[in-house]
Amino acid sequence: MPNLGVSEIVRAALAAPARLGGARLVLIDGPAGAGKTSLASRVASELVASELVATVVHGDDLYEGWTGLGTLWATLGPRVIEPLSRGEDATFDRWDWTAERRGERCVVPWVDAVVIEGVGVAQRRVRPFASLVVYVDAPWPERLRRGIARDGEDVESAWERWHRDEDAHFATEGTRAAADVVIDGLERVPD
Repeated sequence: MPNLGVSEIVRAALAAPARLGGARLVLIDGPAGAGKTSLASRVASELVASELVATVVHGDDLYEGWTGLGTLWATLGPRVIEPLSRGEDATFDRWDWTAERRGERCVVPWVDAVVIEGVGVAQRRVRPFASLVVYVDAPWPERLRRGIARDGEDVESAWERWHRDEDAHFATEGTRAAADVVIDGLERVPD
């Protein structure tokens, strides 16, 4: 089955209730290296083309490093989801992967549509706020190849540890089964 197009994803999000304090939340989840970041950018651009104000939040800014998947909720929940659900701007301190600590303050404005992408962002506690949950997947060898191309060979063992952590997370959370849309990250997503 071919992937849904970006326009179709946006139409589905716009047809669903706005559950995040009156804003639409699109969660783009799936394993590392599957293509979530690229898709999130395209979805946000299409939302803007639909005359909405949209913003993107990246999971990489929320995790506390390579072992941070388990710490995601501590930032995502109280610092991002809760304020936005009240119709307020959200703030969090971005994770600095080089310094291995929180750094720059980020503001997530309460706007018409918020796209959050990253491994684990569509966990059970977040899904009730979502207008649409998208799961992007690709085979592990391709995801590892993409990750090493992006991050360098010196982090291959970190990618392998992350892979085990994300597999356990997805098994516990049932994310793929709960998704409204599943995307094959090996295929181009049409406009």
